Amino acid sequence: MRPPFVSFQKQFSVAQATALSARRSLTGEMVLAIVLALALTSFVFLAPLLTTHDPMQGNLMARFKPPGTENHWLGTDELGRDIWSRTLAGFKWSLSAAFMASVIAMSVGTALGLIAAQRAGIIRTLIRQSVDIVLSFPGLIVAICVITLWGQGFWQLVLTLGLLSWPVFTRVVYAEALSLLERDYVSAATLMGVPRTAILLRHVLPGLRASLMVVMAFHFADMLIAESALSFLGIGAPLGEPTWGNMLAASRDKLIQAPWMMLAPACAIVLAVVTANLAGDGLARASRQQGKEVVIA
Repeated sequence: MRPPFVSFQKQFSVAQATALSARRSLTGEMVLAIVLALALTSFVFLAPLLTTHDPMQGNLMARFKPPGTENHWLGTDELGRDIWSRTLAGFKWSLSAAFMASVIAMSVGTALGLIAAQRAGIIRTLIRQSVDIVLSFPGLIVAICVITLWGQGFWQLVLTLGLLSWPVFTRVVYAEALSLLERDYVSAATLMGVPRTAILLRHVLPGLRASLMVVMAFHFADMLIAESALSFLGIGAPLGEPTWGNMLAASRDKLIQAPWMMLAPACAIVLAVVTANLAGDGLARASRQQGKEVVIA
């Protein structure tokens, strides 16, 4: 019988090695990304407490006020609306639209990728052909056409972006699920008579978590840029909504007269995109350090 102190020493060594591995996987990029993500999230939920003015209310007597005048920290726009308050309101609108579009794309893409990996034959061929067809069209042009016909609005924009970008997740899930389905534990579950759906949900889907998190981070950045671009063109968010794209569109004719109108939304977009990319890079590096294979389309 093994002495108790030997067993305790072994357990302590395993715990110490696990903690060391976790510290090594938490890279500098991930730390910075976590800090920035917490800051962005706080802006989303604390925006009503941090705003100094109604973001939709204008004051024609306070048009084009420079930053720091009359309690307008970042100045005012062409209608006298407070830019600081509108930028904070844009955190909720723009980030929520990008996040919901990414969730829709991930849900649809993951489901189709798992189905294509599990079922060979006509179903796999149809899904792969659908991916090629969707990817063959320029996404931004198709989104412009769809929203023009469907109308402007939050959910119209979210559904359009999400349903046009699911192939990114399908390709990643399909490629990695094919590899996971060849593992010994999956073969053992199949021989034991475990249903296909249970195999996908219990044995395959958990193994896709690392790749999905990485792709989700990069996809969120892409969706944020797409939402801002469509709103800048006057097609995404309804006119007047405090979104970063709308704010940039309103400032393009005022770059010389009021350059501060452009700085706040532009910096907010850059901050959010950099945060998402840092998170994606950090997650990918941490997964590789832990010996997990990460597939990125």
